[in-house]
Amino acid sequence: MQDLSALWGLLDIRHVIDLMMMCIVLELLALAVWRRSALPRAWPGLGAAFATALALRFALGGAIWPWVWLCMAAMGVSHGIEVLRRWRA
Repeated sequence: MQDLSALWGLLDIRHVIDLMMMCIVLELLALAVWRRSALPRAWPGLGAAFATALALRFALGGAIWPWVWLCMAAMGVSHGIEVLRRWRA
């Protein structure tokens, strides 16, 4: 039974968010290494996803509110860049 409590500790939402942010960073690195031409199109979406996950991580971790708002602002800028690129295409 004690082994199950250790497993539930790994499934803490903050750890899941950390894992998600690691996957986003790995995807960005993979694009930088193997598909450099796709990187300029992909970074706004990946940046928005990372900023959103970071804001959630800060909020759940009890960080002061300016950090959450800063991440949300970065997410908004990333989404704005992505929308502008789609309108121009």
